[in-house]
Amino acid sequence: MGNSRPDWDEYFMSMVYLISRRSTCIRRRVGAVIVKRNQILATGYNGVPSGIEHCCEQGGCLRQKLSVPSGQRHELCRGLHAEQNAIIQAAVHGASIDDGILYCTTMPCIVCAKMLINAGIKKVVYSEGYKDELAIEMMNQANILIQHYPFEEK
Repeated sequence: MGNSRPDWDEYFMSMVYLISRRSTCIRRRVGAVIVKRNQILATGYNGVPSGIEHCCEQGGCLRQKLSVPSGQRHELCRGLHAEQNAIIQAAVHGASIDDGILYCTTMPCIVCAKMLINAGIKKVVYSEGYKDELAIEMMNQANILIQHYPFEEK
């Protein structure tokens, strides 16, 4: 039949790109999914907290207005990162993500890396790079496996 069944990494990476389409961020769309034993526990995309007006409804991106470079001054943003939203979703629904795998469109930043370490994530699979050496260093120290998975949406 010629069926090209995706492996697990391709399967979950295709999902994070679909999830990223829900993002309300003006600057970058990011999607994340946390899995354990190939079962989805939580998903997340970047954007403002529930019930809060989106940046486009507030006259644009605060970080752009202030000329904040990517990867700096994370506190100057109305939104949450996709990884943060996935962790929060798991907590809200009582799903333990300890020993889970995070699939994400983008390499986590240092803020998300610290949350992933304390949440017990054992592996991070990402497609797009994000220059944050401290995040990589700390995840390595925490023995989190980091896997780059180049992915093209089909």
